[in-house]
Amino acid sequence: MPRPDALSPDACLAQARRVLTIEANAISALIPRLDAAFPRAVDLILAAAGRVVVTGIGKTGHIGRKLAATLASTGTPAYFVHAAEAAHGDLGMITSADVVIALSHSGSSAELLTIVPLVKRQGARLIAITGHAGSPLAREADVHLDAGVSEEACPLNLAPTASTTAALAMGDALAVALLDARGFGEADFARSHPGGALGRRLLTHVRDVMRSGPALPLISPAASVPDALLEMSRGGMGMAIIAGTDGRPTGIFTDGDLRRALAGTDDIRHAPLATLMTRSPRSIGPDALAAEAAELMERHRINQLLVVDAEGILVGALNMHDLMLAKVI
Repeated sequence: MPRPDALSPDACLAQARRVLTIEANAISALIPRLDAAFPRAVDLILAAAGRVVVTGIGKTGHIGRKLAATLASTGTPAYFVHAAEAAHGDLGMITSADVVIALSHSGSSAELLTIVPLVKRQGARLIAITGHAGSPLAREADVHLDAGVSEEACPLNLAPTASTTAALAMGDALAVALLDARGFGEADFARSHPGGALGRRLLTHVRDVMRSGPALPLISPAASVPDALLEMSRGGMGMAIIAGTDGRPTGIFTDGDLRRALAGTDDIRHAPLATLMTRSPRSIGPDALAAEAAELMERHRINQLLVVDAEGILVGALNMHDLMLAKVI
């Protein structure tokens, strides 16, 4: 059964391009309308002793949840309070030290206008993000940010589409300006995102992923090649570590060393290990970042790394597989 023309691939693509064009234009139109109100909003939040409380209802409420999450993850403590729930007890979450950001495209949402006098009586400051500068919410706000749009992307010009995109973009601009003003950096971001890739790179140290104690494949300098092979198999690191009685490593015997020995020696069973091992192996300290260990191994094209303390005493070892398991690489 043929599809109606309205659902043809060309029609679908045309509609999608129309929506994206309208929403892109809505965001672009915000740029020339930014004025002194924006830095005032930033200063208001920076000066607050409390938290940022974002509120809204309907589709802008969903945008508000995202804004609160973005603020919280970029150095500005924030949370979302649903406007309807605020009128039924959740208003108690707001204190005089807080800044409230209220989102409403119309600026006339009854639920928001109900709580605005109570918010102001509480002593909290109010920032409004609306599409109408003359709306009741905009008039009552300490600072109003204009996120108005000329049309919605909805063909009926009814469903919140371009207006919510504009509010989202304005919220992101506010969050990023605050991030910059606070000097919020990668390390700060990692502490807010310990489960993410950046968090793992910046918060995971060598001591967190290295193998130590009985897990280390250790042999003495007097050990034979067969002893080294048995220890390599037991350790599962692709190497055996040769260390003296003082705990300082003198070398490692790796799969590569074994291949080179087989190619150059008729019988390696009785060959001195000291003549076959890799001397002065690469090492790193336990307090270094695991990401530094990964960079060191990649730069020198090696798969294993010893971990030594400030005195050069062996305390652990790791390989590429350990870093992969820790999701550092």
